[in-house]
Amino acid sequence: MGLFRHSLLSILVYMIIGLCSSYQSLANGANTNQTAKLLVNAVEGSGHRASETLFGLFFEEINHAGAGGIWAELVSNRGFEAGGHHTPSNIDPWSIIGDESSVILSTDSSSCFSNNKIALKMEVLCDTTGSNICPTGGVGTYNPGFWGMNIEQGKTYKVVLHVKSLNSVSISVSFTSSDGSQILATSNIIAAASDVLNWTKVEVMLESQGTNHNSRLQLTTTRKGVIWFDQVSAMPMDTYKGHGFRRELIEMIEGLKPRFLRFPGGCFVEGEWLRNAFRWKETVGPWEERPGHFGDVWMYWTDDGLGYYEFLQLTEDLGALPVWVFNNGISHNDQVATSSVSPFVQEVLDSLEFARGDSNSTWGSVRAAMGHPQPFDLRYVAVGNEDCGKKNYRGNYLKFYDAIKHAYPDIQIISNCDGSSRQLDHPADLYDFHIYTSANNLFSMAHQFDHTSRAGPKAFVSEYAVTGNDAGTGSFLAALAEAGFLIGLERNSDVIGMVSYAPLFVNSNDRRSFQMAGAISNGFCLKALLLWNPDAIVFNSWQQYGTPSFWVQKFFAESSGATVLNTTLTANSTSSLIASAITWQNADDKNNYLRIKIVNFGSNSVSVKISVDGLASNSIDSFGSTKTILASVNLMDENSFQAPNKVVPTESLFEGAGIDMDVVLTPHSFTSFNLLRNSGKSSITEVVRPVEYVSSS
Repeated sequence: MGLFRHSLLSILVYMIIGLCSSYQSLANGANTNQTAKLLVNAVEGSGHRASETLFGLFFEEINHAGAGGIWAELVSNRGFEAGGHHTPSNIDPWSIIGDESSVILSTDSSSCFSNNKIALKMEVLCDTTGSNICPTGGVGTYNPGFWGMNIEQGKTYKVVLHVKSLNSVSISVSFTSSDGSQILATSNIIAAASDVLNWTKVEVMLESQGTNHNSRLQLTTTRKGVIWFDQVSAMPMDTYKGHGFRRELIEMIEGLKPRFLRFPGGCFVEGEWLRNAFRWKETVGPWEERPGHFGDVWMYWTDDGLGYYEFLQLTEDLGALPVWVFNNGISHNDQVATSSVSPFVQEVLDSLEFARGDSNSTWGSVRAAMGHPQPFDLRYVAVGNEDCGKKNYRGNYLKFYDAIKHAYPDIQIISNCDGSSRQLDHPADLYDFHIYTSANNLFSMAHQFDHTSRAGPKAFVSEYAVTGNDAGTGSFLAALAEAGFLIGLERNSDVIGMVSYAPLFVNSNDRRSFQMAGAISNGFCLKALLLWNPDAIVFNSWQQYGTPSFWVQKFFAESSGATVLNTTLTANSTSSLIASAITWQNADDKNNYLRIKIVNFGSNSVSVKISVDGLASNSIDSFGSTKTILASVNLMDENSFQAPNKVVPTESLFEGAGIDMDVVLTPHSFTSFNLLRNSGKSSITEVVRPVEYVSSS
């Protein structure tokens, strides 16, 4: 996730004036009889092939998207390291079961794991006999996970914990309701002192006898003594393809048919300070040995169970290509001089060997030991995130570029610098372009790349979204503007290589914010607190839904690798229309389709005459063609847990399909006409200039 491209002053003015009224400017006047003509040039050889990786995903560890999100680990702060490396430390969210007369919880540095020495010490003062008898159910500690654990009846969960004691132990491992009154699953660990004198790993399989979406994991005993715990994990057994990801969330993005996955950030890669930046070597190997780190941009701890290896595995499982964003020696607040950046360069070369190296290589062998002897298909890397304007970026970038190209000539390297309006002063295979702005502005930016030079590296629009009041917490207005912007990118896909929305996920309990500071001309310094609200997928421990912005991306799922046709749009008045057309083949039924997408960003209906040039009159099968519309009663309508399908596309048969069609576009709507082409018709493959947009009165 990145910061806004426009200046702080612009942002402040944008906020102070109030975005809430911006959608009113979408109206196109009193004209209620608007008409337009759309000519689609389907003459063979008249289109251009879009990039095979045109549409994909960007994942950042923000909003607890990973820890407490797509990574299915239920325990928060499983290694007790979140409170820091000093003792005593804060063990939050672990809490005590009992009181000070029966049990004392503290931390010490007795762990057997060298990278994370903090362990939980539980001193039990009560017993089954004597003057201080333990309460029914015992005493101990519990972990509520990330705002409650979702435990479901009939499902099995694997609990792993490491335990040590000077005495014999009898420990109950249980899933319970949030107050401990309902026991969903339980198992007892009984061991002699000799078995737990040294740190011992214990695995327990718990099958739940009930369902509670706000559960907790608890460790209790009724036996006096001292017990140490460390690295306590609880994972559901039905993860996505068995690789540790929350199945229902990954299945949602799987439905978008992403061709790439950019990870792990965003600002998460940079850190406010380099000491808190994402370091890939600390996120691979056995999960118990990973030290975890505090993400000081989005202000929460992650155990890094979701690490570099897991991201690579996820891309493979999705059938997507990884786009590895690495730190280039620059954070938000400190930088490594180019003369000293060589160790950072070596870190990146090691990361590439981990992903692509032979299983006998130094870092390839680490990957193989983790269960993936074959290399991953890593072809793209990004040198930092939004660092172009920083003092050392260009010098550092060239160091990384030269070293990577020497070792891996085929890897495509992405620059942080914007090459859309002027030529880059350094070599790159792609350049990064980020935009967060109002709905009106983003819709108008559909033409951002119309006049970009067709020579040089292509753009990677890796972060875009409508933000501020226009976005709400996922408004239809935001989605409609984004649809128009994406149509513009699709039309210009000869100079656009990759596109992804941001942010992808948000845990509804933790919408992230950031602060921007800047000196205003009158000498005052202001800080603006802004929320990242326009996320594509919203979830909690057991529910999830797609915002309208998520559903917009569904319209472009088949655009990667499609043939983009030239279109010409004319209107009888100033019109808020934008259109594109593609031909593509359904991978399942092998049928060929012509898809025409049109956004009506205005407040009036528009009658459109669509003509397809270059196809025979009988080339469209009206009985197999469909029309899909995304619209809503109010521009600020949103989906929610209570109404997850309030704003979703509706599909119907389109019996009027043909090479000449008269259609009516409802106000504020996104419409896709998916026309089935009769078999035996030739495809279009040649590369030409993109479509022109024409408006006439």
